[in-house]
Amino acid sequence: MLNREERFYLSIIPESAQLGIHVVIEKDVKIGENVVIGHNSTILQGSEIGDNVIIGNNCVLGIEPAVNLRMRKTKKNNNKLVIHSGARIGNLVSIYSSTVIGKSVFIGDHASVRENVTIGDETIVGRAAIVELNTKIGKNCTIQTLAYVTGDSILEDNVFIGPCVSMSNDKYMGAKSYDLKGPHIKKGSKIGNNASLLPGVTIGENTIVGAGAVVTKNIEDNITVAGVPAKKINT
Repeated sequence: MLNREERFYLSIIPESAQLGIHVVIEKDVKIGENVVIGHNSTILQGSEIGDNVIIGNNCVLGIEPAVNLRMRKTKKNNNKLVIHSGARIGNLVSIYSSTVIGKSVFIGDHASVRENVTIGDETIVGRAAIVELNTKIGKNCTIQTLAYVTGDSILEDNVFIGPCVSMSNDKYMGAKSYDLKGPHIKKGSKIGNNASLLPGVTIGENTIVGAGAVVTKNIEDNITVAGVPAKKINT
């Protein structure tokens, strides 16, 4: 029978780590103190997991992205997934390599976080939410259930994204070459449930976008907008 070191490919795993049944840890993985990893989860090569991180069941962490000839290749900042101390990862979560998850981040069940993403400390990513590649998310943000944060987006600190919000980054929907650019949502803004944000729009600081609104152009600071297309309303 393989001993603990042989079973986990000589990765750095302290005795304080609690590993579920059928956990797979590939080589060159670093696991912090008091980490909990649920049943059937896989930690792929080179990933770094900080102290006091809890990972649920059936997760795959540190995935290398795959592409075909029609898909763009990602310019990665690094080749490893880093999850900082105190983060909580739910069940059936997938997180790709070259992504950094901040301290005390919460990621709900069934969520997916792509490569080259940064998520700031204490941010919440809700159940089944999707965060696409090359996206920067600040501290203390809330991204609720089933929200879709498109690639190449920026969410500054303290942003709230309601359930089922949808964003896009391709102005021409693949019809011609275009530098992909998602929305830029400035600090303190709140996006209501089922709102849609078109490519490249900027949402100003502390601005509220009403439920179901369609944002087609830049929105200034400290106002409330609603409707299709979204327009300023009196509050």
